[in-house]
Amino acid sequence: MPTKHGRAPRGARSGAVGALVALALLTTAACGVGEPTAPPTVTAAPDVAVPKAAPPEPVKPKPEPKPAVWPLTGQRTGTTKVPARAAVAVKVENSVAARPQRGLQSADIVWEQVVEGGISRYVAVYHSALPSTVGPVRSVRPMDPAIVAPMHGILAYSGGQPPFIRAVGKAGVQSVTMDSGDPGFWRSGNRLAPHNVYGSVKKFAKQANGSRAEPPAAQFSYAAKRGQGSAAKNDRKGRVADVRLSPAQRTVWRWKGDTKRYARYDGSTPSMSSGKQLEARNVLVLSVKLKNTKYRDPSGAPVPETQMVGSGKGVLLTRGKALNVTWKKKGTRSRLVLTTPGGKPALLDPGNLWIELVPRGSGSWKVS
Repeated sequence: MPTKHGRAPRGARSGAVGALVALALLTTAACGVGEPTAPPTVTAAPDVAVPKAAPPEPVKPKPEPKPAVWPLTGQRTGTTKVPARAAVAVKVENSVAARPQRGLQSADIVWEQVVEGGISRYVAVYHSALPSTVGPVRSVRPMDPAIVAPMHGILAYSGGQPPFIRAVGKAGVQSVTMDSGDPGFWRSGNRLAPHNVYGSVKKFAKQANGSRAEPPAAQFSYAAKRGQGSAAKNDRKGRVADVRLSPAQRTVWRWKGDTKRYARYDGSTPSMSSGKQLEARNVLVLSVKLKNTKYRDPSGAPVPETQMVGSGKGVLLTRGKALNVTWKKKGTRSRLVLTTPGGKPALLDPGNLWIELVPRGSGSWKVS
């Protein structure tokens, strides 16, 4: 009961406070306050195989482009593509009155052949280099179409007898001639006619028509590197080739160790062109049939023809070594194929080539 001062006795107040505390505890317990929260129940999922992603394909590096090689020498061009231009063959004189010549040192391949009177002439073929001056330029001969036809290019010459000119076109070769007024020819005032006709190989090449303005097919097989050619790897010595084409023409090739080339001589006289002695990485001497045609030159001498279609023997010289070979040419437009004694393709060292067409029976050669 309250006292006279209006307060409840101490015992009564303590009981009330205890009741309130008890009530608060009950309320808190009912609400879950003060107890730790139970962790959530986790149900494990069944094991399921998850496919693994395939590893990425390895990126293959692009192959480096192979360096291009000149088809008529086997030498690298320094680029990845051979320039799209025609092979240009030029008929060049080799009489005493025509020496020294111009531009022969830049030819990829030179063929030496016997013409009327026993003198020789050249078919100089250009592709990797196009000199601005070559000559003296002379007339076409009956064996020329079979020499140049496999290259499907141009033959530049001063003129010729109508049957020989028609044979050039029939063989699929384009004629560029001075007599027709084609560009690129001129006469020099330093020599007498007919030894004074010169021409520009660059201007001849620009006249290529149709599909001719493209690289020619390789005419011979080449090793990948110098010193790996078939003759270069042979044991037979081949430092000198003494070639007698006729009583009027003796051609000698001598190996020069310092330049790794063969130097050319007309007899004992160095053969010169544009102030330099003519040299070759490869020299090929071939035995060929020679017959007189029914045609004659202005002097009345019969015009001979080298039989290019056929087969025969020969010798290949490279790096001071020599190797016997056989040759075969199936048709006018077929290339001449060289094989070793074992029947494998004969490989030349990369570089220029001179070919001596030696008449069978009347000509000869000696290699030492």
